[in-house]
Amino acid sequence: MNKVILMGRLTRDPEVRYSQGASQTAVARFSIAVDRRFKREGEPDADFFNCTAFGKQAEFIERYLHKGTKIVLSGRIQNDNYTNKDGQMVYSVRVMVDEVEFAESKNASSQNDGFGGGNGGYNNGGFGGGSAPAASGAGDGFMNIPDGIDEELPFN
Repeated sequence: MNKVILMGRLTRDPEVRYSQGASQTAVARFSIAVDRRFKREGEPDADFFNCTAFGKQAEFIERYLHKGTKIVLSGRIQNDNYTNKDGQMVYSVRVMVDEVEFAESKNASSQNDGFGGGNGGYNNGGFGGGSAPAASGAGDGFMNIPDGIDEELPFN
């Protein structure tokens, strides 16, 4: 099985081209930076992956994604090896994208400076059309859930 799921930020605006022929197909190429979970001193904080999407996914990427947008994608890894002009073999891989989704709200992404920061997309969500519960002032990373919220939840 060849399946990969990645969450990261676009490192540059996507490049979108259309194939030649009777039915033109959109081809989007972009790269994402994925933070490493465990970081050692002197090692990089992120890994960078080249990605390619086709068709409707590529058109979505062209229309809505830009440098710094946080996304979640799923796809497969494919070898992208070639021989350069000096006759040396160059080894690389590419992620062939099957699905792509936003990983944070538009409002949260506009508050970011490109990479890092933000609040992970948990910005102003709410229950039953109401406003989101206010965050506790303690700064402990937990939300203050008001009493009586159980009646508004669709599951109990």
